[in-house]
Amino acid sequence: MTHMTGTAELPSSRGPLSAAVRNILLGSPPPGGLPTDEAASTDPFGDDLQLALYMAYEPHYRGFQGVCDSREWDLDLLRLRGAMEEAFLAALRAAASGGDDVTAELDALLAEPADGQGVSHELMHDGTWEQMREYLAHRSLYQLKEADPQAWVIPRLEGQAKASLVAVEFDEFGGGHGENVHARLFADLMEGAGLDARYGRYLEFAPAVTLAPVNVMSLFGLRRALRGAMVGNFATLEITSPPGARRMAKALERLGAGEECTRFFTEHVEADAVHEQVMRRDVIGDLLAREPGLAGDVAFGIRASVLLESRWEEHVLAAWREGRSSLRPGAPDINRPADRPADRPTAPR
Repeated sequence: MTHMTGTAELPSSRGPLSAAVRNILLGSPPPGGLPTDEAASTDPFGDDLQLALYMAYEPHYRGFQGVCDSREWDLDLLRLRGAMEEAFLAALRAAASGGDDVTAELDALLAEPADGQGVSHELMHDGTWEQMREYLAHRSLYQLKEADPQAWVIPRLEGQAKASLVAVEFDEFGGGHGENVHARLFADLMEGAGLDARYGRYLEFAPAVTLAPVNVMSLFGLRRALRGAMVGNFATLEITSPPGARRMAKALERLGAGEECTRFFTEHVEADAVHEQVMRRDVIGDLLAREPGLAGDVAFGIRASVLLESRWEEHVLAAWREGRSSLRPGAPDINRPADRPADRPTAPR
């Protein structure tokens, strides 16, 4: 049985913003008042702001252990989150600037890098089990809630765009079968690789570059004004998924993993190849036919998603080339002596 249910533990703070969010979630007003001014002066891509945003969004998902459900709509939390969102969004718009040619942005997603550089390439050719476990720990912050952030956009769409996006989500959520929910398949993969598959287990050890791609999904999804950017984000995930999933399946096979590990990726190779066309033609096509003014937002959502994924890849590859971990210190279950998957999962039964 896969242990992916329940709520996450509150992580340690990494600065004044995440400390303030932590205090609010625990029902204690931040000493000295809300640090909203800090949001404008803090690195928008740094550990403190990105962890604070992740913590502020989590009550909209499964919440944290020991945190009252009513904190989801705490006014201080929303004020501070709003200030951090504005800082993050401004930085994204500056770093991922460009025009409104959605077709060009989508076409660019289909171009595989000529040099074959990337985390999935590294794992397919030379990766170790230690590096594979690091990869899975990073990805667990999104994959254990896969397609949940994108569900926020459903009520903001209509017509064919809504119908087709829901069809894609239906596949992501297992086509009506709980055992096939993609988040569940990823949890099976984690356990097969000797990792703890409990929801949010590796949040404490995730660097800012891992949190930012998840945060941008929540940011786009929770703001109706950014519905175009959310559709662009979802299209990016679906279009870029099949080649990377194919490489990851090969990496796991090379490392001797079983079907319980490879299934998550083999499922994405076929399903997302279909989703690519649905997202491009039926979702984006219909959305822009109805609301052509959203083209710039869709294109921005694509560029922002690519930017944050590139930052994550650069971080991970740089760490591995320097012979160090790409996670924050202390991540459990990563450094195992066996050069193959664990014989049994490490999550408690």
